[in-house]
Amino acid sequence: MAAGTLGRVLSTVLDLILPSSCAGCGAQGASCCLRCFGALTAAPARRLPDPVPPGLPDCWSAARYEGAVRRLVVAYKERGAVVLAAVLAQALTHTVLAAVREGWRRPDGQWVDGRWVDGRWADGQRGNGGLVVVPVPSARRSRRGRGHDHVGRLAGLVAGGLREAGLAAVAWRGLRQTGRVADQAGLSGPERVANLAGSLQVVPAANGPPGAFALLVDDIVTTGATLAEAARALRSSGLRVPLAVTVGATRRRSQINYGDGR
Repeated sequence: MAAGTLGRVLSTVLDLILPSSCAGCGAQGASCCLRCFGALTAAPARRLPDPVPPGLPDCWSAARYEGAVRRLVVAYKERGAVVLAAVLAQALTHTVLAAVREGWRRPDGQWVDGRWVDGRWADGQRGNGGLVVVPVPSARRSRRGRGHDHVGRLAGLVAGGLREAGLAAVAWRGLRQTGRVADQAGLSGPERVANLAGSLQVVPAANGPPGAFALLVDDIVTTGATLAEAARALRSSGLRVPLAVTVGATRRRSQINYGDGR
């Protein structure tokens, strides 16, 4: 058994037999206490990186990537706390629904019977108009190290949550990496865009993507370069990509000085 998989299994077993504590604040009880869950879900909003990379869809996040929210994401992503998947997926689903409600107030479109209807995104020629929930893929070596596909699991849970809310949605792991990219740490926004250019492609499917509109899902957004590259790849297959949602959004320097970047 791979080390990452073994660690995930042991973590799950320990969650079942040992008293739990909140990954966000350390309080005894649930793996995510009510206070930290509130921090995670209280303020879903449009949070765009600054500058916005070309091709980035409308980008919403559940919360700022800081404090308890950051600790919850790190515990799930890097420390094998897979029990937090349901909590993070609830926050993502809540964020999608908040974005949909925002759409209802827009004069140029509305959400009807699980599909977006307006002059830019409506497409009666393909699929059922529902959402194809697409996770941004991690590098294969990262998945092996963690022992799980953390965003893929979230995408499946989000699709289920949207169906429970009455929206047509299906999860589809339709993206894959085409090769190695340089470490992103320390790169500027434009450098990240250049580094990631062409790094993702759509997985060949016999019948094409299972819908018309893609909803991109990821854990955090920093410069938006990864989401923009994922959107480019999906659009190349004919999908519309109106929206991307993440659990957290990092606070860019220009946002600290001049506002929240909406």
